[in-house]
Amino acid sequence: MARVSAARKPRAAPRLRTAGPPPFQPVQLATLVDSVPTGNRWIHEMKYDGYRVLLAIGGGEAVAYTRSGLDWSEKFAGLAADAAKLKVSSALIDGEAVVLDGDGRSSFQALQNALKGAPASIDFFAFDLLELDGEDLTQLPLTERKARLARILPKGAKSRLRYSDHIAGNGEKLLNQFCAAGLEGVISKKADGRYVGSRSGGWLKTKCIKRQEFVVIGWTPSDKSRLFRSLILGVHEDGVLRYAGKVGTGFDTQEIIDLMAVMAPLEQKEPTVKAPRAEVREAHWLRPKLVAEIAYTEMTSEGTLRHPSYLGLREDKKPEAVVVESEAPVEQVTAPASSVAISNRDRVIFPEGKITKGQLADYYAQVAPVMLPWVGSRPISLVRCPQGRAKKCFFQKHDAGSFGDAVHHVAIREKDGHDEPYLYVDTADGLLTCVQMGTIEFHGWGSRIEDVEKADRLVFDLDPDVGLDFENVRTAAFHFREILKSIGLETFPMLTGGKGVHVIAPLVPDAEWPEVKDFAHRLAQAVAQSDPEHFTAALPKAQREGRIFVDYLRNQRGATAVMPFSARAREGAPVAVPITWKEMETIDKPSHWSILDGAELVKRAGSKALLGWGRADQVLPDL
Repeated sequence: MARVSAARKPRAAPRLRTAGPPPFQPVQLATLVDSVPTGNRWIHEMKYDGYRVLLAIGGGEAVAYTRSGLDWSEKFAGLAADAAKLKVSSALIDGEAVVLDGDGRSSFQALQNALKGAPASIDFFAFDLLELDGEDLTQLPLTERKARLARILPKGAKSRLRYSDHIAGNGEKLLNQFCAAGLEGVISKKADGRYVGSRSGGWLKTKCIKRQEFVVIGWTPSDKSRLFRSLILGVHEDGVLRYAGKVGTGFDTQEIIDLMAVMAPLEQKEPTVKAPRAEVREAHWLRPKLVAEIAYTEMTSEGTLRHPSYLGLREDKKPEAVVVESEAPVEQVTAPASSVAISNRDRVIFPEGKITKGQLADYYAQVAPVMLPWVGSRPISLVRCPQGRAKKCFFQKHDAGSFGDAVHHVAIREKDGHDEPYLYVDTADGLLTCVQMGTIEFHGWGSRIEDVEKADRLVFDLDPDVGLDFENVRTAAFHFREILKSIGLETFPMLTGGKGVHVIAPLVPDAEWPEVKDFAHRLAQAVAQSDPEHFTAALPKAQREGRIFVDYLRNQRGATAVMPFSARAREGAPVAVPITWKEMETIDKPSHWSILDGAELVKRAGSKALLGWGRADQVLPDL
């Protein structure tokens, strides 16, 4: 039977990956372009107007995940129930939940209505297969993944689980046909492309009409019978929320009533953004918590919308992640090589081995497909060493605009109440732009931009005191693994490329930072108290002599940890590398691999041994 879990799971019974459904994986995202790519190396699918959903199947049950990893099995209970009946031992299927009208067009508004009262009308169009019967398929060509997908889906028009068909080539003709029929647009994908859980450039989208998400930041009163005249909209640009205009059409009476009920608790006295006084007269301002899908004809030079129309609220997207989406030239996005020019490629930045900036850039270009699912769409801090690792290095988490368009910003509220633009990347060009600016290391938050307030992992850095060798760290890592296992948390080890090891427990993004920090602190203290000879949770270095410091401080809002596959600004250009617990038994040192091992690391990441590394469907247990 399908697993339904909108209600909170008991803290004492975390979900572990056993014979059940595979855990969530970050989804591949499409880049908006100005025209459809040409040539037979691209296949083209219909762009659906619904909710992105991952269906995870195994052990006779199924889970429906949103694009950010939330469990929406209750909202899509019918789809999950049908998926659980598929004749597979396990599978992870990517697709879109939609409602079709009589002409076969998907409608976001119809889907919203169906979720409120007619879930039986919701269909699922499956367009990719990430895992099947315990085998990782993400490294296979797209066409092969889709062929396997077609074989496991039910045949016949009555099934709600449908295969999303495609054509090879002739994408522009398909787009014209779709636009004439009132459809949303075309998704174009590299036929031989691997599945990369980020915005890699391998998937492109071309729209018939302009539409995207905006933050609802207020409303203006109506002098008629309606409860409000229009919604005031905002969007993030360069990490700052700005005024984007108003929308006054697209609502029926019931939607207006529902919106007023949702907006009432969010009202505030101070203006949420600066806006022309005449346009927001008598405005009721809201805390920026709601996201709405809006269709419009164009955006003016002032950055406001022309002829906007409201389509519905987006519960699967967070306001922090709402940014202006502009069309990129398709020729630039589909260029075979990175468009980032690396200057001074011969500059030596690791003097011990005479390793150059060019070699570092080549390494990041090589590992981008396996690194981006971890570092992509996550607030990051950079360790920049413009003159090389032996010179002055510094952390950077904000940007005044010098990084260009490939490095993005997410607005995060600071303690004093104002927003600051934090950096994030989601493409290989973003990684390489940072390298061009002197970056060696990438450190990430324990949450993604879809919801920066909810952690998706616990990281415990086992940091040995001076004089302790790696054998001590190895023993400590296994001991820590058993402690976490005893309270129901599955963990994964990562060599840091420095002195120690990270023991990582993935989480469903549910618990917020105060709870996560308190849990990590109490756990570290409990470990230190149970084995004070080998562990300490004391912050002063003088109190760590001869012991391993359980660094729990990575697990708080704003703290970062080195990301998988990041290079380190250390002698020999070592790399942070995910490993298995079996490998942990014999690995010689935390700096086992360097940036010269890029090809091996990419191959390792796709191996069966590392299938599911860093993924587990679990929540914080009680301590």
